[in-house]
Amino acid sequence: MRYFITGTAGFIGFHLARRLLAEGHQVTGYDGFTDYYDVTLKRARHAELKQQQGFTEIIGRLEDMPALITAVQHCAPQVIVHLAAQAGVRYSIENPRAYVESNSVGSFNLLEAARAAQPQHLLLASTSSVYGANPETPFSEGQRVGCPVSLYAATKIGMEAMAHAYAHLHAIPTTAFRFFTVYGPWGRPDMALFKFVSAILGGRPIDVYGNGRMRRDFTYIDDLVEAVIRLADAVPQAGLHAGGPEDTISPVAPYRVVNIAGGQPVELLDFISAVEHALGRKAERNLMPMQQGDVVETHADPGLLHALTGYLPGTSIDEGVSAFVSWYRHYHSI
Repeated sequence: MRYFITGTAGFIGFHLARRLLAEGHQVTGYDGFTDYYDVTLKRARHAELKQQQGFTEIIGRLEDMPALITAVQHCAPQVIVHLAAQAGVRYSIENPRAYVESNSVGSFNLLEAARAAQPQHLLLASTSSVYGANPETPFSEGQRVGCPVSLYAATKIGMEAMAHAYAHLHAIPTTAFRFFTVYGPWGRPDMALFKFVSAILGGRPIDVYGNGRMRRDFTYIDDLVEAVIRLADAVPQAGLHAGGPEDTISPVAPYRVVNIAGGQPVELLDFISAVEHALGRKAERNLMPMQQGDVVETHADPGLLHALTGYLPGTSIDEGVSAFVSWYRHYHSI
């Protein structure tokens, strides 16, 4: 199969591309190498991908519509996976324009490219943040998502809405999947796990927001990649509820939304304990209040994912954190 993936120098895009290449698929990776975090890490990911047959690197920004459309047309993909985005809840308070330009304008440009290319399936990365401060848990795909508490979430809700319109207007089979706190080797330096490990090994205290009582439905990267690959084969067809009565297929478009998570939230203090165990060191903890834009808990209902794919993420926190620590020590030669 020919895949066009945006964000292959990013954490999730890198892992997905590497898995697809290992299975013999052709992957065109489109990435802008933005400096939101260490570009050296992004280059190292792409260097790994370029060692595998079937990978084509294209450096470009989502905001550059002509470049993006040309890249998609040249690839002639059967599957498009849109993962590139400006990530991070907290940074959206500091630099909101970056989110509008990348997640809103950039996603519109990607949809225009998909309209021209007409892939067999378009898959787009959304986020659990769209559920906002919804008190009803676990979060299910049919719940209302009109009350975001961060601009990051708002731009992802907008992307989902635009994608539904394009699926309806242009008959593009589309799946939007909502990620829940993905972690693992090659992860982003701005995420909690990377920060915790770096600080503990450096003898620095860690900031623990929400006094450590927040709960997250952590998803290990390999589990997420497995789910995405399986969902790529579950192509939505308007009016055909393949996942049963709980399926989110639109009545007017070949479009659905799917949570990707295991449905087993973990308290932040327990997550930190797993980090300490993997490192063999105790952390000095600065207990702090919740930050603006955060939510107390994310908890997915993964029933639709299981109905569509027969699969549920199952890697334990201890296993996943240990794998990250091993990678971190190797990458930094510690």
